[in-house]
Amino acid sequence: MGVLLLAATFSCKDHERRSNALFDGQTFSGWEGDTLTTWYIENGMIVGGSLQKTVPHNDFLCTELTYGDFILKLKIKLTGDEGFINSGIQFRSERLAEPAYEMKGYQADWGKAYWASLYDESRRNKTLAAPDSLKVLEWINKDGWNDYEVHAEGRRIRLYINGHQTVDYTEPDTSIPQTGLIGFQIHGGGKAKVAFKDIYLEELK
Repeated sequence: MGVLLLAATFSCKDHERRSNALFDGQTFSGWEGDTLTTWYIENGMIVGGSLQKTVPHNDFLCTELTYGDFILKLKIKLTGDEGFINSGIQFRSERLAEPAYEMKGYQADWGKAYWASLYDESRRNKTLAAPDSLKVLEWINKDGWNDYEVHAEGRRIRLYINGHQTVDYTEPDTSIPQTGLIGFQIHGGGKAKVAFKDIYLEELK
């Protein structure tokens, strides 16, 4: 009994060590971006954009550290009804030098016609994989909170929304980097507001 309890304790501690909160709910520690005019913290959430004025261009808040293989879990809520209302989660990505506010890499997309699809931002500039357009509308809460998961392991990428798998994609191009930054996007061109909370990442060794 004592041996089993000890083993269970070690297992629990190991899981806690590998699965970490990426956001402390109070500060932007570990993150970088335009926290003066675009991104802010509200009631324990990371929030970007505005419903009062049009977001002038794409903007990203991203991690200071890079990640390769992982499972990322979070909640996302996107609101707005004027202009292009869109957001997403960058991963295995990098900041661009010109323009400095852009990122290049994979994006777990979020917004009308892009719900829970996989987009290649500022690189191939196209949707790499997408769910059935009718089924995904049954799975999502358009104006409310949604559970979003990104599973990146090797060259395989899987996306899940509210427990439903929407994408299972394996990267055929061996020149595409499989490590990089994680970032949150608010898309330009609309009066849009996005919020993220309960952000946890488990690195896969």
